[in-house]
Amino acid sequence: MKENKIVFYGSILSFIIASCLFVYTAYASNMLSYLSSDPKACINCHTMDSAYATWSRSSHKNVAKCIDCHLPVGDFIAKYKSKAVDGWNHSVAYTFNTYKNNIRISEDGANRVQANCVRCHSKTSSQMLVNKNNYHADSDEALKNGRRCWECHKYTPHGKVRSLTSTPYTLGVNVKMK
Repeated sequence: MKENKIVFYGSILSFIIASCLFVYTAYASNMLSYLSSDPKACINCHTMDSAYATWSRSSHKNVAKCIDCHLPVGDFIAKYKSKAVDGWNHSVAYTFNTYKNNIRISEDGANRVQANCVRCHSKTSSQMLVNKNNYHADSDEALKNGRRCWECHKYTPHGKVRSLTSTPYTLGVNVKMK
């Protein structure tokens, strides 16, 4: 009988400790801010300072937030699935310091950004297909599937310098969400 009480109280204590650790982790990491669409959520980790700094000085600042380009639009489940997968990958890379100075977008992320470029600039991209012989030397197939918008528009919207150690204007960018 005494062993059952020890197991019972030990289980309750373990649950309370685990709950407290979870609440602390959620608070320390600003976990709930990632459910928002505020671009400042993206700079909770200093690794995104250069992306935020360059975006905040771009022409896209007034028309598109981070999630408008980097997440699926119109599908609630796909959006939060992508947020969860990206969040997990980012937190693992940040925790174990496995990211490089020049952060590279994943293939899945690149596909989402490409789809959103085309979605927002559909009039431009459809006109580009019509005028391909005048302005672009590639075939329809290459324009539709092979090339990414940023192959030509390299500095949109993140500027030309994306290194964590060399992006200008990042000093003081990290305005934590609280």
